[in-house]
Amino acid sequence: MATFAKEVTDSEFETTVLGSDQPVLVDFWAEWCGPCRMIAPSVEAVAEEYNGKASFFKMDVDNNQNVPQRYGIRGIPTLILFKGGQEQERIVGAVSREAIAKVVGKYL
Repeated sequence: MATFAKEVTDSEFETTVLGSDQPVLVDFWAEWCGPCRMIAPSVEAVAEEYNGKASFFKMDVDNNQNVPQRYGIRGIPTLILFKGGQEQERIVGAVSREAIAKVVGKYL
């Protein structure tokens, strides 16, 4: 399991993600998703790089369906950057570590 990108569930989402005073990147993924597994090390690396400046969470869309449905997650992996309880930016599909870091860096 990831060290810096923690799991988050539907029931924790409001407080943990929307209530955070830091920018929060949420990785919507599933165990069976190849591209999700492919970008996981990049998400973890960016989470380590910005540790203490931003928060990083992973949400398994198979085990948590309310939040992905609320945000219209249609394909995974989908990364959503939240700040101040609002969605700021969304990345759909497998992208580079640099692309993830660039999005997070904009909101620090």
